[in-house]
Amino acid sequence: MASTISPPPAAALASIATPTILVGQHQLYTRIRLATPADVPHIHKLIYQMAVFQNETHLFTATESSLASTLFNSPPFQSFTVFILEVSSNPFKNIHSPAFLPIERTVLVDHVAADPEAETFKSGVANEDDDGDDVTVAGFVLFVPSYTTFAGKPGFHVEDLLVRECYRRKGFGKMLLSAVAEQAVKMGFKRVEWSVLEWNVNAIKFYEEMGAKVLTEWRVCRLTGDALEAYGDANY
Repeated sequence: MASTISPPPAAALASIATPTILVGQHQLYTRIRLATPADVPHIHKLIYQMAVFQNETHLFTATESSLASTLFNSPPFQSFTVFILEVSSNPFKNIHSPAFLPIERTVLVDHVAADPEAETFKSGVANEDDDGDDVTVAGFVLFVPSYTTFAGKPGFHVEDLLVRECYRRKGFGKMLLSAVAEQAVKMGFKRVEWSVLEWNVNAIKFYEEMGAKVLTEWRVCRLTGDALEAYGDANY
């Protein structure tokens, strides 16, 4: 059965434009928190930007409705879980999250790229000084439980990770992966794993520097589209 490709989310391509660079040391407040249904529009745009980066927009069929109806049906860490990365020039206001204590860090950066999508990715989470006006969603990571039979223990599989263009090369990707790894350790899980495109040499180097082992002897196998639908007839 043929799929209809969803149109690009509004303003999703703005980050492709070359941003203005502000030189000089700047302080950024960062926070990693659990996503909520209110974050779905941001998640949708971030996934589309990832499809653009991977040259796979022809596979992009997600809608805000499909994400909202599937991502938040189970408690965090028992099924699909999303961490949101936010940045602000002011300290964050405390938010109550019994399932996950937000991780906050203050970082100094030498270069700050002007965010062409600051309004589009405005978080809406209240900030102590300005009611959230400068709290911006900078990235996300989506992960699901996995299982390693050899160890007889669960783990996490990272399905998607993206830091928006103007916030890259500042250690934010490592923050997101580290948050997933920290949660895995807390839960007694055995491993965290993910895939990487073989042409993305910068990402491969980054993952290896984090201590990850890139398993070149494995290949991803995938049933999708008509090949998957054929099994619905139970004629195999």
